[in-house]
Amino acid sequence: MKKFSKVLVAGVMAASMVLFAGCGGNDSNKDANANAEADNQEAVVLTVGTNAAFEPFEMMAEDGKTIIGFDIDLINAIAEDQGMTVEMQNMEFDGLVMAVQNGQLDAAIAGMSVTPERSEQVAFSDTYYDAGLNIAVAADNEDIKSEADLAGKVVASQMGTTGAAKCTELQEAGAVADVKLLENINVCMLALSNGEVDAVIMDIPVNGAYVAAHPEEAKIAAEIVAEEPEKFAIAVAKDNTELLEKLNAGLANVKANGTYDQLIEKYFGVAE
Repeated sequence: MKKFSKVLVAGVMAASMVLFAGCGGNDSNKDANANAEADNQEAVVLTVGTNAAFEPFEMMAEDGKTIIGFDIDLINAIAEDQGMTVEMQNMEFDGLVMAVQNGQLDAAIAGMSVTPERSEQVAFSDTYYDAGLNIAVAADNEDIKSEADLAGKVVASQMGTTGAAKCTELQEAGAVADVKLLENINVCMLALSNGEVDAVIMDIPVNGAYVAAHPEEAKIAAEIVAEEPEKFAIAVAKDNTELLEKLNAGLANVKANGTYDQLIEKYFGVAE
């Protein structure tokens, strides 16, 4: 089982210094050798998976190639604090846990809630964000103003998320007419605009970000009351205790040094 990826940093300049120092005294030679050894230390590259369709936590930049967002800035800050660099991989949300399990990924950060089911499959870092679910409806919808108003309606959410779990729960309880579990928030909102669904249940910041960007299309109808808030964390393989300790230490440090609060204000417009 891979613990984390490593890339050997070639010390080309250091090697040149060794050759040059060979013509000098012993002290110079020792210094050059020390520099060469330091430059050839292995730099840890963390392979991290996400699903870049969960704004503002992760999304694609305008260039269509770069993954940006709160989670991305956070994992980069944590990695930098721990002397690591990050290589991001964009993939389907419901494949992230398995990718961490089988060693394809070192970690996953994707607005992923800690649930009992996921905790059986992967280990989670300390939590970094408390969230919840809400209901988005079409901008001109006046019928849905609470969870109870979903009776007889068709609801949608992103597959593999806690919003999807809530939709399924409502369907099993007979509280909604039907459920559509779709690829991501954009597909869910397209279905809402087309009248294929009556409401979209998603994490509060995600629905909120979409509504803020498209007020002519959708609005927030209500929050879904839960006994405990959802808690987001970083997933790693269960046996990767070394990496888990590094991530927890890095998270604690970026919270202590103010970086975390800066990111909260940057992406959510408020300070913790």
